[in-house]
Amino acid sequence: MISSTHLHAMLVHFPIALILVGLVTDIIGIFSARPFFRQASIALLSLGTLGVIAAFLSGQSAGSGMEEGRLGKAVLLHEQAAQFTLWLSIAALLLRGAAELLQLRQPWIRISAFLLLAFSSAAVARTGYLGGQLVFKHAAGVELTID
Repeated sequence: MISSTHLHAMLVHFPIALILVGLVTDIIGIFSARPFFRQASIALLSLGTLGVIAAFLSGQSAGSGMEEGRLGKAVLLHEQAAQFTLWLSIAALLLRGAAELLQLRQPWIRISAFLLLAFSSAAVARTGYLGGQLVFKHAAGVELTID
């Protein structure tokens, strides 16, 4: 049976990869001015944001019961970073989606959308780093078995 801890560990890699590759694709789109890269960036951001939501919800379940001591502080820090990433990626997606759907081409909208995507990328990287610290420094979710 897959526990919430295992599910969370499986899901977290998708938003990390999708949002970071979405940023790279967006940068390529800025310099190449080809519509494919703009559309691909939005698709990657959409999938990445769905991944952030799934990872956040599974993480809420996986982290329950770990509120005490140093581990509890580390879990809380990771959870706060994840929540910030969640809202930032949703905001980036809403702005990028609205700009594309309404064909808004004003420079300030493009710059704002790019900055939100860049900050989302930084936030997902920080959240992933803190999650890695939970596992590799604090051994959160590690099951020890004696054969």
